[in-house]
Order: sequence, then C-alpha cells, then structure tokens
Amino acid sequence: MLIGEYKHSLDPKKRLSIPSKFRKELGEGAVITRGLDNCLFLFPSAYWQQLAERLGNMPLVQQDSRSFARLLLSGAMEVDFDSLGRILIPEYLKQYASLKKVAVVAGLYNRLEIWDEQRWEQYKSNLEKNSDSIAEKLTELGI
Repeated sequence: MLIGEYKHSLDPKKRLSIPSKFRKELGEGAVITRGLDNCLFLFPSAYWQQLAERLGNMPLVQQDSRSFARLLLSGAMEVDFDSLGRILIPEYLKQYASLKKVAVVAGLYNRLEIWDEQRWEQYKSNLEKNSDSIAEKLTELGI
C-alpha cells in the first residue's frame, strides 16, 4: 500500500529520489504520467496495465472518455529506478507539474502523486479548510 508524504529535491539532472518504502511497493518498474490538479501520477507497472486497458476500452464516441484517455495515456512514460532509487522526470512532465527544486511524493494507496512543493502546500491548505464539507459529501456516498 502506498501511503505517506515525503519531500525530496530534484538533482541538477532533474532526477527525483523515490523513498525506498515506495520503491518496494512499486516493484521493478513504474509508469509516470500527467495527473489531475497539475501533479504527476506514478503507478506500479501492473496497475498501470489494468488502467491503460480500461482507458483504451472506453467509448471513442464520448468526448470526455477521449479527453481523459489522452491526458493519461499520451503523457505516460515507463521509468526505471537507478542504483540510488531515482527516476528521471521527462521535461514535458516537469513543466506540466511546474516542478522546480523540491518535490513532494505523496502515497495515495494505488499510486504516487508528485507535486511541486509550493503547489502541494497551497492545495493541502485549501483541502484542510474544506475538509468538513468534503467529509460530509463522502458520507453521502457511503464512505
């Protein structure tokens, strides 16, 4: 299970160290892609295969299906960990997430999210302000 929050600096070559706890859960490889809210998603390869298949089977005639598949699939790239547990983040994904010096790697059960530190702090602050109303909405959904 991927849970927790860690901050790491991007090195001069734009590599990001993934915490060893997360690397163990991710296994041999992973797939990085555009995420929602201008962060990046990092999926275990096995989970990505299932997700990509579901996205690929969505109806082509539905615009939202096409758009969401484009967002995730066209931006995806397989990544490997180097001997120090780092991944290389492609420039187009670094720009998408506005990654600068420090990134936050957050575990969300079946994926990791990679955020620019400042954006994460702003997002988290807004989330904390609205946590009561969010909890209420989730209760209505039976969660």
